[in-house]
Amino acid sequence: MNRADEEYTARVQDLLPRLRRTAYLLCSDWYRADDLVQSTITQLYVKWRRARTADNLDAYVRTMLIRQFLGEQRTGWRSRVSVTDSVPEAPGLIPDVESGLDLRRALEAVPPRQRATLVLRFFCDLSVEQTAEALGCSAGNVKSQTSRGLTALRAIVHARPAREEGI
Repeated sequence: MNRADEEYTARVQDLLPRLRRTAYLLCSDWYRADDLVQSTITQLYVKWRRARTADNLDAYVRTMLIRQFLGEQRTGWRSRVSVTDSVPEAPGLIPDVESGLDLRRALEAVPPRQRATLVLRFFCDLSVEQTAEALGCSAGNVKSQTSRGLTALRAIVHARPAREEGI
């Protein structure tokens, strides 16, 4: 293994847990999240010579992941992949509380672009400008997507208990 490959491998091992969690928040499916991460790190390997010189490699790779996710949303990923009714075994134990489950379910219902904005802003803790750069849009667009996403998220979270109780 040459030096560049060793450097790539070390960086990917460092980035992998964060990328996987971010991908899961975007798509709410561990297997699809793994596919997104795999596609992203494969792309990263191809572009490694240029990527390794990036000022902020984490942001560079996170942007690649977000664009991969949004690209799949546009190209009909679900129509190319067969989904079964059986629930697969979880790949690992993740501490979870009831409200976290409700929030994740609600996040699934938010449109993909708004979901990506919310994940970048509140999970990845990026500024409006950093989010705009990652999504390739204006800061104003990030603000409106964040506002709309939060409004949708609140409406979904508040509507769910009423439906479950039959009200």
